[in-house]
Amino acid sequence: MTLVVVPVRYPLTAHSEATVREGVRVAEERDAELTVLHVDLYQNSGGVSRSELKRAVEGRIGRIDRARFVVRRGFLVEETILEEIVAEDADVVVIGSKQAGRWRRMVQKLLSDPDIDTYLRDQLDCTVITVDGSGGVVSSVDG
Repeated sequence: MTLVVVPVRYPLTAHSEATVREGVRVAEERDAELTVLHVDLYQNSGGVSRSELKRAVEGRIGRIDRARFVVRRGFLVEETILEEIVAEDADVVVIGSKQAGRWRRMVQKLLSDPDIDTYLRDQLDCTVITVDGSGGVVSSVDG
């Protein structure tokens, strides 16, 4: 079964909503399951539950079939998202352009020539779709 992972902020921002909408579209197009992921930081915990995340997302988007809602605790948002993507063996990751920028800065610390799309494709072997705040696809790189 194909899996689409969509990391989001909680409470949902307009950009997160746009990213989820694209994730839902991709999941429907590919007949895939969807994981909506929020990282709750240890050092700044909001104590978000899965049911709160689900209510917030479905309150803005509507009911989503074949979706699971996951809240992971971590110190670094980007690292925790990557761990989840690897653990779930995601086929597609739909991220907001702001998140892609954060990943780019994180990878930049590790590599001399960061190309986040190539890095994620090579490291994760999945398709990475980047969405801007209005819901437009900025880039799509197949892994």
